[in-house]
Amino acid sequence: MRKIPDHLYQPLTLATVCATAFSLTSIQAAADHHEHSDHSDGFVSLFDGETLEGWKGDSRFWRVDDGAIVGETTATNPTRGNTFLFWEGGTPENFELKVQFKLRNHNSGIQYRSFVVDGTDYALGGYQADIAESLQWMGAAYGERFKGVLASRGEIAVIADSGQGREVVGSVGDSSEILSHIDMKGWNEYHIIANGPHVIQKINGITTAQFTDKGADRLKQGVIGLQLHAGPPMEVRFKNIQLRELTDCDLKKILFLAGTRSHGYGSHEHRAGSRLLARALNESGADVFAQVVTEAKWPEVWMEFDKPAAVVMYCDGYKGHMAKRHQDQLQELVDHGVGVACLHFGVEVAPEELGKEFLEWIGGYFEIGWSVNPHWDAEFTEFPEHPIANGVKPFEIRDEWYYHMRFQPEMENVTSILSALPPISTLTSRARDKNRGSNPAVMAEVEAGKSQTVAWAYEREKGGRGFGFTGGHFHRNWKDDNFRKVVLNAITWVANVDVPEAGIPSRTPTDIDMELNQDYSKR
Repeated sequence: MRKIPDHLYQPLTLATVCATAFSLTSIQAAADHHEHSDHSDGFVSLFDGETLEGWKGDSRFWRVDDGAIVGETTATNPTRGNTFLFWEGGTPENFELKVQFKLRNHNSGIQYRSFVVDGTDYALGGYQADIAESLQWMGAAYGERFKGVLASRGEIAVIADSGQGREVVGSVGDSSEILSHIDMKGWNEYHIIANGPHVIQKINGITTAQFTDKGADRLKQGVIGLQLHAGPPMEVRFKNIQLRELTDCDLKKILFLAGTRSHGYGSHEHRAGSRLLARALNESGADVFAQVVTEAKWPEVWMEFDKPAAVVMYCDGYKGHMAKRHQDQLQELVDHGVGVACLHFGVEVAPEELGKEFLEWIGGYFEIGWSVNPHWDAEFTEFPEHPIANGVKPFEIRDEWYYHMRFQPEMENVTSILSALPPISTLTSRARDKNRGSNPAVMAEVEAGKSQTVAWAYEREKGGRGFGFTGGHFHRNWKDDNFRKVVLNAITWVANVDVPEAGIPSRTPTDIDMELNQDYSKR
């Protein structure tokens, strides 16, 4: 694999790239250069819609027409190799890039964190968001002259050092279904988010590919460019090219810690559920960047970042809770105000091992002999004035809703988000189970008609937020829009990001989506 040239960090010429460390200053300079390039959302325009000022490429192939950059080859004017138009304004490191594109035929792409190739005019290597007439390549992440395929459409991949290959670790969606959201003949929008070693590519708001480059040779910053592919005559158009630099104050990092395999197909699908929620957050437009680490592992790759804004644990609990082996790391995060959310069995711990910590981290937990875990149809009709309830409408759904949690005394700083009155049969049918089935205290409360909290929010006195959600036994329930919205809102709130008045938007998962990343196959 090709070594990144040292001249990546030299001023830009035909064969070299401007590499002053990319900063808000260089972005603002580009913004000031174009009359309508300032955007209230922090994006600035890299193309003025009229000229190629600020861009460099072979004038035989690039021009501006009808407000768009046009790259074109013909039978009488072919390019001998792939040729590129590069932006001269800087070498972005962590950023969001939005580009509208329209491909007439053949193959193109958007280069980012790229380098100029020695000895070849107008040639780039590096990460590329693929644009292709070929249904195989549209939406994929590719390493031009650098590692080759990074993630095919629909894949989540981890890239090792050069020559050591890649591992597909999950899926962001079905390849064919993702393709159905792309207009192969019309205008589409690419949205590329590069944040440390992690990259997400989206087209028309739908995640197409995602990868993490763990290699020591990974590309940390570089040129933005547009590709015109060698081969048959072709045309590609680009417009509304917008860039937003990311700093520690922008996208908040959300870390999902997904537990190991558990109950079987369709239940306790920690990996599949975490990936589904992470994808929804990454597609939502909220200022968050979610990643999933599976198999209850601690995410060493995250250590390049400053601390995440929130950690979400979706896992089996009690004495096998993953928090036991990561307790010191989690406590350090909590001490720094990092939010913590726990889903389903992840709210249960052994009191003598983590009870005190969970009261501190999320305000409550499931306690053996005190709490119960029946399956029942919970009806939620009223919600508190709280950001987690934004946009949530009344709903009813069957789940293994735990209740009668062990909360902070007097529910101090705890807000009940979801509560309902369970039928007495949830206790009488399981009265012999003194561990999780019933006990005199919970029986008295239900007989007295006291509503039971099954999801809650917590504001820590020392700073930071927590959330507990007892649903999530059945994977199919993530298909319910209100069920899902509660959790997406909560994770966003725990990360200390404002929740929109209508809540965090997300598309309803398809049946295909629900099958992705499950630990067990359907029998």
